[in-house]
Amino acid sequence: MNKEIDELRRLLNEYNHLYYVEAAPVVSDFEYDRMMRRLQELEAQHPEEFDPASPTQRVGSDLNNEFETVVHRFPMLSLSNTYSLEELHEFCNKVEKEVGEVEYVCELKFDGTAISLTYENGILTRGVTRGDGTQGDDVTANVKTIRSIPLKLRGNDYPDFFEIRGEILMPYDTFNRLNAEREDIGENPFANPRNAAAGTLKLQNSSIVAERGLDCFLYYMSGDDLPYKSHWENLQKAREWGFKISDRMRLCRSWDEVMNYITEADELRKSLPYATDGAVIKVNDYALQKRLGYTAKAPKWAVAYKFKAEAALTELLSVDFQVGRTGAITPVANLNPVQLAGTVVKRASLHNAEQIALLDIRLGDMVYVEKGGEIIPKITGVELSERKSESRPFEYISKCPECGTELIKVDGEAKHYCPNQTLCPPQIVGRIIHFISRKAMNIEGIGEETALLLYQCGLVNNIADLYDIQPNMIATLPRLGEKSAENIIHSLSESKKVPFGRVLFALGIRFVGETTAKKLAAHFKNIDALMAADYEELIQADEVGSKIAESIHDYFADSANKEIIERLRRAGVQFEIVEQEQLSNSIAGLKFVISGKFERHSRDELKELIEKHGGKNISAVSANVDFVLAGSDMGPAKAAKAEKLGVRIISESEFEKMINSDEINTETEKKVTESIEYVKTATQGELF
Repeated sequence: MNKEIDELRRLLNEYNHLYYVEAAPVVSDFEYDRMMRRLQELEAQHPEEFDPASPTQRVGSDLNNEFETVVHRFPMLSLSNTYSLEELHEFCNKVEKEVGEVEYVCELKFDGTAISLTYENGILTRGVTRGDGTQGDDVTANVKTIRSIPLKLRGNDYPDFFEIRGEILMPYDTFNRLNAEREDIGENPFANPRNAAAGTLKLQNSSIVAERGLDCFLYYMSGDDLPYKSHWENLQKAREWGFKISDRMRLCRSWDEVMNYITEADELRKSLPYATDGAVIKVNDYALQKRLGYTAKAPKWAVAYKFKAEAALTELLSVDFQVGRTGAITPVANLNPVQLAGTVVKRASLHNAEQIALLDIRLGDMVYVEKGGEIIPKITGVELSERKSESRPFEYISKCPECGTELIKVDGEAKHYCPNQTLCPPQIVGRIIHFISRKAMNIEGIGEETALLLYQCGLVNNIADLYDIQPNMIATLPRLGEKSAENIIHSLSESKKVPFGRVLFALGIRFVGETTAKKLAAHFKNIDALMAADYEELIQADEVGSKIAESIHDYFADSANKEIIERLRRAGVQFEIVEQEQLSNSIAGLKFVISGKFERHSRDELKELIEKHGGKNISAVSANVDFVLAGSDMGPAKAAKAEKLGVRIISESEFEKMINSDEINTETEKKVTESIEYVKTATQGELF
C-alpha cells in the first residue's frame, strides 16, 4: 500500500466527517482541496491502489434522516475549484478553443449552503438542499421563513415549472450575535457563517429558523421552457420576478475583463456584510454550455476561482484561559500585533484543546491568523519552517485558572469545564450578568461593571442576593449614589413582574436558551412541575432533547440551585405562568394574523391585546383566519394570500376600535359577519 495515499485518505475522511457531520472544520478549504487534488493525482498514477471507499469516489453529503429525501430533477453538481490564475486562464483558453469566442458571466462566489427552489405556476412549492448532488433534503418549511425568497412571483411571464438555484447565507452581524448567544448558554460556537447557515437550515423548528435572519442570493435557472437562451438574460428576468439576484455580476468578453472582475471582487469582499470566498466564471450561452457538457461531478462550462483567505503571519506570545458563566474554558492566543483586514490583531481564538493539539500549536510559534465573520480572529496553522528548536508541545491546563478546581471534560464535547459553579468568581459574576440582562430579568442600573463591584464588595454572591440589597448598601459604592441606588431597587421590584418563561431563561441553565425556556414554561406551567419532571417527562417538551434534559435534571439536582430558587420565590419572582387578565370579550372567538410594523404597539403588545379581549393569534393566513392585522411593510405574499382566501385586512386603528368596548360596535360587527360569510361562500380562484 502506498503510504502517502493511505495517509491522505485517512486525513480526508476525518476532515470530511468533521465538516459534514460535526460541523466543526479544522482545515481551510484551500488545504482540503490541495490534499484532495494530490490524492487524485496519486490514484491516477497508481490505479492498482483503487479503493471504492476513497474520498475521491464521493462528495460529502448533508443528508439528514429527519427530512424527506427528494431526488433532484436536474442534478446539483459541484463546481471545479481553482486557486491559480494560470489554471483559470487555461480554463478560458480550453473553452474558447472548443467553441470559439464566448461571453462569460462573472459572479461572486457566496460562502453559504446551496439550495434548489422549485416554482410551479409562480408559487414556491419546494426547497431542497444539495445533498449528494443527486438527492437532497426537503427543507421547504424552513426556506419559506427566509424573507428574500419570494413565495409568489411577480408578473405573469414566468414558466409554468422551473428550478432556480442559489446560496443561503448568514450575514456577519447575525453570525456574531448567534455565536455570542450559543457561548452564553454553553453551546459550542459555529466555526463560520457557512456552517451556521447550513445548521440553521436543518433545524426542525421553522420558527427558530425565522429568527436567525438568513438571506439568499439566486444564481442559476434550470427548466425546459426558460424565457431566454442565455444565463445573463434569464437572471435579469428572474430579478423582475422578485428573486434576489446579486448586482455584483458582470458580463465579460475577454480574459482581461475576467481578470479585472476578479481583482475588484477580491477587494470588494472585505466590505461586504456577508461571506464570499471567490468568483464564479460561467459560459453565458446555454447552447455553448450544452456543447461543452459535463464531467461526472462538474460542468465543463463553469469554474470557481477561490480567493486565498486573508491571513497574517505573527508570533504566538502566550495563551490566556477565559472562564465563562457555564464554566466552559476558552483558550485565547496573545499575539505579536499584526495588521489584518484593516485592523490590528492582538488576540485570536484557539477554541479548545483538541484544536491546539490538531494544529500542534506551540508557544513561540509563527502562526497564521485569519479573520472572517468571527468576533475574534482565529489561528489556522503554523509555519513549521520557523519553529524554534527548543519548542515543546503545548500543555493544556488541568485546573481552573480562576479557582484552581480540577477541570472536567464531558464525552462528546470539545471544551473543558470548571465544575465549581458556586465558588468560581467568573462563573458567579457571569450568572449575575446573565440574570440582569435585558432578555432575562431586565434589571436596569446594574451593568457588568456594577455586577462585578457588587460581587467584589461581598454584597452579591448569587442571583438571589440581588433581592436582599438595600439602598444604603449600594449608595456609597464607587460610581453610584442615592439616585442610582433608588433606580436599582425600583428595577429589582419591577423585575418581579417578569413572566415565568424569561425567569427560567434568567436562571442560566446550561443549553437552555430564550426559546427553549419559553417552551418549557408553556409545557410545565410552573417551576415545581419542572423540578419534579424526570428525564422521560422532560424530553416530551418541545425543543428538549437528551442533552438539554440531562442539563435541566443536573441543575435541579444541585441543592444550592434549589435553595436559590426558593429564595427567589420568597422574594416574589414569578415561577408559574400567570393567567392573563381578561379585559373584554369584544373579539371573542375571532382569529387574527399579525403582519408588518405598527405605529402605537409592538407586535407582542398586539398579540397580548388580542388574547386579553378574547381573540386568538394564528401564525399563518388560512381560510380559518378572520382578520389580518396589517401594519406597514406587510409581506406581499401574505397580503396576496389573504385576498385570495377572502380574509379581511384591517389596520391598527380599526383593531383599536374593535376592542375599545365590551361589545363589538355595529360597524365592526357588520365587518365580522361579512368577513366570515365571505370566507364560507368564496371558492379558491373565484374571489377577485
